[in-house]
Amino acid sequence: MAEAAQSTQQEFWRPPSHPMGEVAAQESSSTLAVVCTRCGTEFLLGSRFCHSCGGRRQEAASSATKADAAEIAKVWERGIQQAEAAFNRIPFHKLRMPAMGTFKAPAWLHYLHFHEIKSRVGLSTGSLIAFVIGLACVAGAVLVGLLTAKTLVDWQAIQIYRVEWLLAATASFVLGILLKKHERD
Repeated sequence: MAEAAQSTQQEFWRPPSHPMGEVAAQESSSTLAVVCTRCGTEFLLGSRFCHSCGGRRQEAASSATKADAAEIAKVWERGIQQAEAAFNRIPFHKLRMPAMGTFKAPAWLHYLHFHEIKSRVGLSTGSLIAFVIGLACVAGAVLVGLLTAKTLVDWQAIQIYRVEWLLAATASFVLGILLKKHERD
């Protein structure tokens, strides 16, 4: 039994007993796989630490790529400075804007003013906002109902979306009722 335990192979979650980190790192530097310098195991995709020994991954960027990134950053900064300088050269005080009195709004437009609607309907501000949100949710439920389904699963998804829109509309209308101020006699 003792000799059977001696001849077992290395288990996958333990690092190997012999140091092969330097050899494996030198052999794998020419390949695409990145290898841990401590234990020689290949790093998992996107990992920052070795899953075998916990060693930290070497920085992937070389000094040449860092220099390229610094050069790109300098070009970007120069471009921003040039755009800012060009914007500051525009004489905004000399630009002629049309007079505000030349635009005449239609007569019916004042009916769409928020305070006009609020006084005509007789709701408080919070209640009116909840009512408008509820109407928007009902419109969303109607618009979701216009989608066409090709399979049963699509039809069920559309019905779930419709139920969610109607549930949101119901919650908004209930909130509007709760926020409504009652007149005291």
